[in-house]
Amino acid sequence: MLKKKERYIVAVVGATGAVGEEMVSILEERNFPVEELRLFASERSEGKKMDFKGDSLTIHKLTEESFKGVDIALFSAGAERSRHFAPVAVREGCVVVDNSSAWRMDPDVPLVVPEVNPQDLSWHKGIIANPNCSTIQMVVALKPLHDEAKIKRVVVTTFQSVSGTGKKAMDELLKQTTDLLNFREIQCNVYPYQIAFNVLPHIDKFMDNGYTKEEMKMVNETKKIMGDDSIRVTATTVRVPVFRGHSESINIETEKKLTANEARALLAAFPGIVVFDAPDKNVYPLPVDVAGKDEVYVGRIREDESIENGLNMWVVADNLRKGAALNTIQIAEKLIEMA
Repeated sequence: MLKKKERYIVAVVGATGAVGEEMVSILEERNFPVEELRLFASERSEGKKMDFKGDSLTIHKLTEESFKGVDIALFSAGAERSRHFAPVAVREGCVVVDNSSAWRMDPDVPLVVPEVNPQDLSWHKGIIANPNCSTIQMVVALKPLHDEAKIKRVVVTTFQSVSGTGKKAMDELLKQTTDLLNFREIQCNVYPYQIAFNVLPHIDKFMDNGYTKEEMKMVNETKKIMGDDSIRVTATTVRVPVFRGHSESINIETEKKLTANEARALLAAFPGIVVFDAPDKNVYPLPVDVAGKDEVYVGRIREDESIENGLNMWVVADNLRKGAALNTIQIAEKLIEMA
C-alpha cells in the first residue's frame, strides 16, 4: 500500500508519448503533490527535455534501476514494457498505475475508474490497471443508471479518434488529409486503409469470434469494473478521422423503467458527467468541443421505443484525458486519499 506522505516521488513511464505528455501536463494542472518527477521513455528519447512547473526535466532511458526511491509510477509505455517493468517497480516498493492492456483482466489487479469502483483500490497488490479509453467513458455514464435501474444489456458503437492509436496515427491523418487536398498520392503506414475522409470498422486485431480485441475489451472490462457479470455487452468499435475525442452511441436495457428525464437527472447528479442535451437547440456533445475537458459529456438521451425499458444516449470524452492520463492520475489521487 502507498505510505502517507506530504509529497511523493513520481515517475512517468512513456513520458514522450501522447498519453505520457498529457500525464505530465495534468500533474502540473492539478497540483499533484510531487516532490520530484522522474521521466522515462525508450532510448530514442533519452536526453530530451520536458517542462514541468517551470523546470526543464531530462528524459531518461527506462531500466530496471529506474524505480529506486519512487513512490508512484504512472505507466503508459505499452503492454510488453508494463509486463516486464511493473513487477520490477513493485519490488522496489513503488505503486504502479498502468495504462496498458497488460494487467486489466488479471484477477489479482483492480481495474479502476474512480467515479465507479474506487473501493477496488483497497485490495491492490502494487499494480492498478487503468481501463481501455472507450470503456472508461462508457462505464462513467452507465454507473448511475445501473445503480438506479440495473442494466441488463448494453449495445455500444464507438467512433474513436486516431489519437487513441498514438502520435504516429495523428500525423498520418494530417498528412493524408493534406495530400488528398493537394491531389497527391497517399500512404498508409499506421492503418491498413486510408483514414482521412474514411471510417474503419476495425480497431486492434480480429479474434476467432469475429470481434476485435478492442470490442472484447469493452465487453470484459465493463463487467469487471461494474462488478456485475450479468450485464450483457456487445460492441462495434470504429476508427474515424477525428484527431482527439471518442464518441459512443450507447443503447441500454434496464430491469426497471427509466424515463429520459429520470436518466438526465441521474446523470447530471453524478460526479464527472456533464449532461449536454437540448436537441431543440442543436445542443449535443461533439469531440471538437470536448477536447481538453476532464468530464464525460452525455447527450441525445431518449427512450428506446422498440423495447419496454430502454434508453439511447450519445457519450463523448477526451480519450487522452479521461480516457487515459486523467483517469490514471485520479487513481493516484484516490490512493493518496486512502493512504
